[in-house]
Amino acid sequence: MTNKNNAVEEIGIEEGVSEIANDLSFFMPENAEEVQEIERVVSKRFKNKEGKAIPFRFKAITTERIDELEKLHTIPVYSGSRKRKTGEKVDQSRFMAHMAVESTIYPDFKSPKMRKGYKTQDPIEVAKKMLHVGGEYSEWLATVNEINGFDDSVEELEEAAKN
Repeated sequence: MTNKNNAVEEIGIEEGVSEIANDLSFFMPENAEEVQEIERVVSKRFKNKEGKAIPFRFKAITTERIDELEKLHTIPVYSGSRKRKTGEKVDQSRFMAHMAVESTIYPDFKSPKMRKGYKTQDPIEVAKKMLHVGGEYSEWLATVNEINGFDDSVEELEEAAKN
């Protein structure tokens, strides 16, 4: 019984609130908030006519799409002198970059104009060429991780639950 009580305390449920915790209607699709677009300046090198840095627009992608991208970037692992397949691994850098391309609404790295301008058909390569300063590319990837919820700490989630 103490383990159950500790678990309840750990997730921050107070006495008298347990009735709410059993109400599943909060989790029905019609009660979920719509995923919002966010804007963030990733590079100071791209400016508008007034000289202000142009923010990128981002939107989180679905879990299903993330799963598809992970499968797409899963590669076989071979070992031994006969090069036998011993397993699989995700090409993390390509997976993260593809997720970033999919989560970036503006600029659209997949657009024919961008691909032609950067002389590559691969949208990931467009992003790498455009954000060729290391910090820019890192900021872009970090922003995508954030908007897709990969950097939410337990403390941040608990704080959101309190509000």
